[in-house]
Amino acid sequence: MILPALTEAKSPYWRPIKYSLFPPLGLATLAAYCYEGDEIDLQDEHVEELYTDDVPDIVVIQVYITNAFRAYKLADEYRAKGSYVCLGGLHVTSLPHEAKVHADTIFLGPGEECWPRFLKDYRNGCAEKMYISQERTIENIPSVRRDLIKRNLYLVPNSIVVSRGCPHHCSFCYKDAFFEGGKSFYTQRVDAALSEIDRLPGRHLYFLDDHLLGNQRFSTDLFEGMKSMNRVFQGASTIDAILRGDLIEKAAEAGMRSVFVGFETLTNGNLVQSNKRQNIGRDYEEAIKRLHSLGIMINGSFVFGLDDDGKDVFKRTVDWAVKNGLTTCTFHVLTPYPGTKLFQQMEADGRILHRNWDLYDTRNVVYQTRSLSADELKKGYDWAYESFYSWSNILKASMQHDNMKHAVKHFTYAGGWKKFEPLWNFMIKTQGLNKMLPLLESVLSKVRNGNKAGTTISPFPAIA
Repeated sequence: MILPALTEAKSPYWRPIKYSLFPPLGLATLAAYCYEGDEIDLQDEHVEELYTDDVPDIVVIQVYITNAFRAYKLADEYRAKGSYVCLGGLHVTSLPHEAKVHADTIFLGPGEECWPRFLKDYRNGCAEKMYISQERTIENIPSVRRDLIKRNLYLVPNSIVVSRGCPHHCSFCYKDAFFEGGKSFYTQRVDAALSEIDRLPGRHLYFLDDHLLGNQRFSTDLFEGMKSMNRVFQGASTIDAILRGDLIEKAAEAGMRSVFVGFETLTNGNLVQSNKRQNIGRDYEEAIKRLHSLGIMINGSFVFGLDDDGKDVFKRTVDWAVKNGLTTCTFHVLTPYPGTKLFQQMEADGRILHRNWDLYDTRNVVYQTRSLSADELKKGYDWAYESFYSWSNILKASMQHDNMKHAVKHFTYAGGWKKFEPLWNFMIKTQGLNKMLPLLESVLSKVRNGNKAGTTISPFPAIA
């Protein structure tokens, strides 16, 4: 089972730490369906050199858009040696006709139901060329094969997913194509999720769910069950869910210490264009104040290049993020992924410039822009990152917190994420990244008032 490196791994913008965060959980999940006695090797090219001199019976490759060409090359090489090659993932589901040329079997959509069907058919000598996800459920999903994960190579080995998909349908989101033809959002059983959490060592967790607060009943029961576990965790939510009811308070009580939030744009017209209804009419700043009052750090996501963006969008967005004390930010150049409504519309309008998937990395302009030129968009995107993570803006943003301990914590977090690259690279090269996990757990612990509690100085970010 192989997760090929993204093409950007060879680019000057490559940050090794960013792709040494989480193990390939999807492949480890599929491995749990294999038969007892099957010999499985799980390889992640982001953190290790691939061993490709072998000739296994089956090679399973997970394909994203920016590792597609690398994945196809590996697939072709293994097929030439006689291995049976399976391709699946977001890109395969979006462009099956492209992917099938390089595989013996391709998988469309989530694999929990169709992968076991394939295994049975393969053993009976009647495997099909294509398997399409039919039943959408993870209620009886087996435990992830975490024994296959090389924990020492990752900063956050305790990644976990307790749901699939998202209840919302933004026009630029890759996930809609992946879940087309069935339920696009569903959860694990609460007791099973708690059991999976319970078997993970240490305190820290990172929920990779697209929307951890997407099902209020499930999330309420999950957080209630986690309250006594003494965990600290990070996850993702929408503005709408943060403002609605008291679910975010329950998350904080259970141990949530940082949250990824898709603000995406400060312009209402762009929200309408993107079908991001969950943000329309919502008070961003009220949500931020609520999170800060609970001691939850914020990683804000923003997209540049939407049709209503003018030349001032970059400075306006950075100034707003700094003013509101966002701990970290993830900026993106608008990217029309195949299979999305955005891609379909732009293709119909003749705005897609090329299909060089290596450049569909949210850092390059791959479509015909309108309000901004491609050069203005690219330069503005680069400037936004440089400006937001300047020492002066890190200091300004950190000083937006009322609590000085939170201010110090913010400053060291944001600074550490972008200003200590040599340290990260050293820890990765010496395979000592996981040894820093106790420090991450410590810095994510709740900041309490009083003489006995303080803020740990740390280089760790709210994961961006």
